[in-house]
Amino acid sequence: MINSIKTDYLVVGSGAVGMAFVDTLLDELPDVNIVMVDRFAKPGGHWNSAYPFVTLHQPSAFYGVNSLELSHGLRDETGLNKGLGDLATGTEILAYFEAVMRHKFLTSGRVKFFPLSNYEGNGVFENRLSGLKTKADAAKIVDCTHLNTTVPSTHTPNFTVENDVRFMPLNDLPLITDVPKGFTVVGGGKTGIDAILWLLENHVPPQNIRWVKSRDAWLINRKNTQPFPEFFEDTIGNQANMFEAIAGAKSKSDMFDRLESCGYFLRIDPTVRPTMFHGATISELELDELRRVKDIVRKGRVASITSDNITFVNGRTEPTLDHVIVDCSASAIKDNVIKPVFQGNLITPQTVRSYQPVFSASMIAWVEAHVEGEAAKNGMTGVVPLPDDLDAFIRMTAANMMNQALWGQNKALRNWMREQRLDGFSKMVSEIGPDEKSKLEILNRLKSAAMPAMGKLQSFLN
Repeated sequence: MINSIKTDYLVVGSGAVGMAFVDTLLDELPDVNIVMVDRFAKPGGHWNSAYPFVTLHQPSAFYGVNSLELSHGLRDETGLNKGLGDLATGTEILAYFEAVMRHKFLTSGRVKFFPLSNYEGNGVFENRLSGLKTKADAAKIVDCTHLNTTVPSTHTPNFTVENDVRFMPLNDLPLITDVPKGFTVVGGGKTGIDAILWLLENHVPPQNIRWVKSRDAWLINRKNTQPFPEFFEDTIGNQANMFEAIAGAKSKSDMFDRLESCGYFLRIDPTVRPTMFHGATISELELDELRRVKDIVRKGRVASITSDNITFVNGRTEPTLDHVIVDCSASAIKDNVIKPVFQGNLITPQTVRSYQPVFSASMIAWVEAHVEGEAAKNGMTGVVPLPDDLDAFIRMTAANMMNQALWGQNKALRNWMREQRLDGFSKMVSEIGPDEKSKLEILNRLKSAAMPAMGKLQSFLN
């Protein structure tokens, strides 16, 4: 037997994207009813499976849902993020999303939440404990699982590992009770960075750490992502620097050199040219720590790990050295297939602004509430592709600039963004006074370089 319920919106997924979408939809459409379904017991999506020492890589001040501040404007006073906006821990984020669900969504009387439920399609979902099936007769379905975030604890490596190898996701690092001979971290992305920093923070000597990277990455200086007035020169000034660097570039390679020279990009090893970009942010103090690890293995992708050797796809090998092998090879976003955000009765939230999936979800909810017609809605929510290789950075930046230019022509949207906490920067720009000459000069530089930069990006894509 299948239970039947009727609703305006069926939202599949209660992770950060689903929570941000529903939060804005509730505020913008006061009469709608929403059903939310998730496979986890509590809202928060992949944060339910994250490693215990995980934190945000972006300031908490513009993460979460629009209606409730996550960080209360705090700055970190100690540690490797000192002086910058608070980076909430995974535990804090889960508690935050649970509070939003309990104290806003459910108490509104307009949201019903079905946890521990597997969505089967066509509005049908099944409770994993009881087997009870429910069919939601929904006017619209919102698929918040499309940005399929993977985490180390549930990731299956794309290489083989023999049973006698001491191999673990970084989730298990705090459970180690003996003193290993050393640690080999496999993976050069965000989780690899987190694993290295955690080991160093917990007094593992850098000479006992080996880092296996298939590619080196360009990184973003976290100082340039701070949504606070005192960081205006770092944030908006950095955007102006970026546009000017792109506009003046003679080639793709020259563009990345200029982006590094102006402070937009950082790299861990100044002697190794990065070929990857996933949008990871890093503080300058973290960068100094990572540079303490000198044993870096760059032999390509791993094919197999035995008790004696790590073998790479190109046939080269590396001894395991009886190390604990820490798996950080999971890709945060898997199978990034771009599709229209609005298709009939299906809404598929995706990134419509670089690096900001939660702002994107909230923005898409605003468009759903205020824009008529599928073509017009899709016109305002052009998908910004997630970055991987360096050409993807060019495509992402061009798409992001096109969206920003389009949004600037819509007065109602501009007003909403100015008061939108997840936006991060519109309000800071709008509050510049007529006598703040240095800030106005930065804005003028940004505006002057925007069109030439867009033209240069388009030339690089052709």
